[in-house]
Amino acid sequence: MSLVVSASATEAAVEPSPLATSERGSILVCTSVIADTVDGAVTEIREAAEFGANVVELRLDFLKDIDLLDPKATLKRLLGACDAYKLPAIVTFRPEWEGGQFNGPEPLRLAVLKYAAVLGAPYVDVEYLAANFFFASEGEVPLSTKVILSHHDYDETPSDEILEALVKEMFKGGADIAKIATTAQRIEDSARMLALPGKSSGPVIALAMGEKGLPSRILAPKFGGYLTFGALSDSKTSAPGQPTVTDLRKLYRLQDQSAATQVYGIVGNPVSHSRSPALHNAALAAAGMDAVYVPLLVDELRPFLDAFPSFSGFSVTIPHKLAALECADEADPVAERIGAANTLVRQPGGGLKAYNTDWSAAISAVETGLREGESAEAPLKGQRVVVVGAGGAGRALAFGALERGAAGVLVCNRTREKADALAAALGDGAEAVDYADVASGRTTGDVLLNSTSIGMHPVEGETPVSAEALGSYKLVFDAVYTPLQTRLLKEAQEQGCITVSGLDMFVGQAAEQFELFTGKPAPVELMRQATLDSMQPH
Repeated sequence: MSLVVSASATEAAVEPSPLATSERGSILVCTSVIADTVDGAVTEIREAAEFGANVVELRLDFLKDIDLLDPKATLKRLLGACDAYKLPAIVTFRPEWEGGQFNGPEPLRLAVLKYAAVLGAPYVDVEYLAANFFFASEGEVPLSTKVILSHHDYDETPSDEILEALVKEMFKGGADIAKIATTAQRIEDSARMLALPGKSSGPVIALAMGEKGLPSRILAPKFGGYLTFGALSDSKTSAPGQPTVTDLRKLYRLQDQSAATQVYGIVGNPVSHSRSPALHNAALAAAGMDAVYVPLLVDELRPFLDAFPSFSGFSVTIPHKLAALECADEADPVAERIGAANTLVRQPGGGLKAYNTDWSAAISAVETGLREGESAEAPLKGQRVVVVGAGGAGRALAFGALERGAAGVLVCNRTREKADALAAALGDGAEAVDYADVASGRTTGDVLLNSTSIGMHPVEGETPVSAEALGSYKLVFDAVYTPLQTRLLKEAQEQGCITVSGLDMFVGQAAEQFELFTGKPAPVELMRQATLDSMQPH
């Protein structure tokens, strides 16, 4: 698409942006002001300054009380508030046809944006498809205002060829900064968007919307992005999958990232409930590591690993623990024996080595619980252990119970074939039983280990085993840690059982992962506290 370019726009595009590099601390963190009144917008500008944003986007299309016949007063007040808090402003007036709120005439909308530039707005955001109209008359936009040409795709992330061509056309069309926001259908789309700024000679904002696009927002500074967006709160996001400014600044230490920053992450589906980012980022910061740990919502493990070959290591959770072992270039002998891995560590040659830190953390927590009031050196010895779930975590728990001397391990799973396969893989001492028999109490044991996600947020009301079936167990362990007190554990306590929360397993396995990732001793108590803090309402 060929666009008409004004002389003023051409001159502005030649001038390099002072922050168009990937040097440490160069990223701009922008908050969109989306209040529907001018008074509310002024309040949000103040909050943006308090929360640590260093740019605000004034979304005029959200305002209900803007006087379009005379926008001067509104713009002056909003830009004045930005000046008072030393926050540069991006003035945006997004039309409905580009995903915004404004449905009025185009000439009026573009005139308001030009007037914002005349009043001294540092940036205006103009839709790429409206660029030829915006630049139709030369000299109307001061060179002091940077023009962001933007394009939003709410359906998908186009091919690399289309994305790269679009960025080039934006700069040809008068952009000082090119902005592309797409929708991530798969997490691999995040990788392609992260790579986009490095393929351009000018500053680029490249973001993928949705939870699978979150890495494109968190890791923008590492990959040379010009700007990333953070919301004032979870309820004030201006685009799907947008993190908060507070999380970007404090949890992911955005201002400390550089091209050299190592990246770790939690791979799973679902993954939004995970407290791993809180725990690992706190530990990495305490250790003084130039590293960040991010949530990664992954559909298929192999394509994901191929898309992010530079990442340094991964925690792996449901449903990818079996695939993690299959995708690894080499494996620790224990992980091979278990047949599942929850940890992948990048090796000096570039390959990935698989480990399993689940089993020792969980079994240690169970043994500690069984030792209450006893002094047994091997508290699981001679116990009849029932494991619910035959996935990666179930494999680790069943293996660990046999390793520590259990008299027998009964494995159940909603899909009986998976339980049969796990029992066969474990060999002597393991037996598959019907899930319905365990859930109802027809089959019982001494120790119950739940490895499934049943009862995990947001389905806290569910339980894998009925309350009536719990009375015969000495101890009940639940791998779920969100919430800390699951329905299973509450009902087990009422039946007089010793209960062990998944928190101990979670912190323990993560501490071992941290040491595998970094070679440094894990700050276990700090990691435990960071997990608990992250579970408090904000």
